[in-house]
Amino acid sequence: MSIKKQFLKSKPVCKVTFRIPEEIGNSAKTAHVVGEFNNWNFSSTPMKKLKTGVFTTTLDLGKGREYQFRYLLDNKKWENDMGADKFVPTPFGDSENSVVAV
Repeated sequence: MSIKKQFLKSKPVCKVTFRIPEEIGNSAKTAHVVGEFNNWNFSSTPMKKLKTGVFTTTLDLGKGREYQFRYLLDNKKWENDMGADKFVPTPFGDSENSVVAV
């Protein structure tokens, strides 16, 4: 998995592209990126599935902070982004969240 960051000079935001690779995406019909930037809403940020099986979406995130997130595949399977800036334990203590710093 990978995260691409594009810092804008004209705005206080960073365009962050989240990507789930085909090895993981091929087996899923849907994917959402869920995190602090969307109040952990399971359905508010769907990802687009490309013909190759890759899922992708781009969000504008405010600069100067960190955001915890995870991917939700087919509304039932959680995945982390191995390309995240770091990982932190979830409040539930049973897994970790990915973190992107912008």
